[in-house]
Amino acid sequence: MSAEDLIELSISRHIAAPPATVWKVMTERMEEWWRPKPWRMEIIAWDFRPGGRSAMVMKGPDGEEFPSEGIFLEVSPGRRFVSTDAITADLVPQEPFMIGFWEIEPEDGGTRYTGRARHWTEDGKKRHEEMGFADGWTAVADQLAALCEEMTTTA
Repeated sequence: MSAEDLIELSISRHIAAPPATVWKVMTERMEEWWRPKPWRMEIIAWDFRPGGRSAMVMKGPDGEEFPSEGIFLEVSPGRRFVSTDAITADLVPQEPFMIGFWEIEPEDGGTRYTGRARHWTEDGKKRHEEMGFADGWTAVADQLAALCEEMTTTA
């Protein structure tokens, strides 16, 4: 399958902070940025290695809860991590929604952050778009940038 054939959604943003800072915030402070406010996110398990468990619960302001259970597929320190919800850490298949990519690279004295969601079907991609992918993933990228840039200016 070529890159043009991928069923993918993505956002990208420049962050005025060095890659090391962005990586640290991405991986150590995810509960603070990986949810659109006023939602909260609670990490249940974060076994940060290929095959390790990734489990979290997104909590809405009206008491709604959306659990997400999966595994890390790749962890390339300082560059990217990839996870999926298609399988649990106990190797139990489940209804897949996406493969998520969180990537950074140096750019113009700061960092280029890219978040991507790859889907199995066009219907899955469309459902993600209708759920508010663009607004939600842009909001969390903005929150990530704010945390990183604040760390850079106070360092």
